[in-house]
Amino acid sequence: MKEKNPPLASQPIQARRTSDEFPALKNDNLLRAARGEAVDRVPVWVMRQAGRYLPEFQEVRAKHDFFTVCRTPELACEVTMQPLRRFDLDASIIFSDILVIPQALGIVVEMKPGVGPVLPEPLVGPADLERLNQTGAIDRLKYVGDAITMMRHMLDGKVPLFGFTGAPWTLMGYMIEGGGSKTMSKAKAWLTDHPEASQKLLDILTDQVVDYLVMQIKAGAQMVQVFESSAEHLSKEQFLSVSLPCLRRIRSDLLRKLGEANVPAVPMVLFAKGAMHSLPEQAQTGYEVIGLDWTIDPEEARGLVGPNVTLQGNLDPQDMYKPQDELRELVLTMVRKFGKRRYIANLGHGITPATPVESMTTLVQAVHDAL
Repeated sequence: MKEKNPPLASQPIQARRTSDEFPALKNDNLLRAARGEAVDRVPVWVMRQAGRYLPEFQEVRAKHDFFTVCRTPELACEVTMQPLRRFDLDASIIFSDILVIPQALGIVVEMKPGVGPVLPEPLVGPADLERLNQTGAIDRLKYVGDAITMMRHMLDGKVPLFGFTGAPWTLMGYMIEGGGSKTMSKAKAWLTDHPEASQKLLDILTDQVVDYLVMQIKAGAQMVQVFESSAEHLSKEQFLSVSLPCLRRIRSDLLRKLGEANVPAVPMVLFAKGAMHSLPEQAQTGYEVIGLDWTIDPEEARGLVGPNVTLQGNLDPQDMYKPQDELRELVLTMVRKFGKRRYIANLGHGITPATPVESMTTLVQAVHDAL
């Protein structure tokens, strides 16, 4: 069933919320690491930690389609909570998807088993930008805010809660390619053939991302991550000219809008997968945390970003399939290379569906044991 403007799953959140309305935070190591403060232990969480590797997640998905889970706060909170019941994680991340922004703009997105996201009516040429309905787009995503607010109460202060968004270039790629792509050839062709339309689309998406993050933070997100998952398809020159200006503006506009609304800012993570060639430039964007993929050595990354930015990452997700004793040694080595200051342990990308559940237990324990 194609649904251009999904209905709200519950009542809209209030425009403003204060931290006094939520339970006190009991484990703030994640936030302390992001701010460069001393931590009790190295914090660890995992991208896609609420996901298909968990049998209880599979049970929910057997009854509900993917976007129904995203749009129903009770279901989104249930799957967000699942990994926290099993593992001693230091953060939660609200269950959602980066493609809810294209959906809110009127682009149909379907999640097909064994395929992933499919956008059956992609943007073909500049004239298709007229199809995008920017008016009220963020109002159509209030279900994410509702889930965040509900989740803050369910967590009872156990760990901080992440919100997140896709970055403009990554979203643009899906909207033009019609789904995931190994080459992003159509989206890259837009950059060359339709430079003005490409910039217009990036600007539209940047505006929506900013307002989406404002909404999430007002709803109770204590930290936010911007996923530039398709940075790997851009050359360094393209990354610096196409992606990075949007990423910079997301931060500056977000801080300005939060200030105007008298809402405290929260730490931000920038994760540009495949853009380790531009770590010094990323470190100058103002994001408190820079996410690393698995292709770079921790010590090299620290040398490139300097001492005043927190690093997050970067175990190869494929290492989670190795024998448990070997996995433990890899994690211990990784954490000791990063050190205890300004570091958040994670994988170098999302956990993959067939990962053994016991590997998550080993990962989390090894991170906490390392230093």
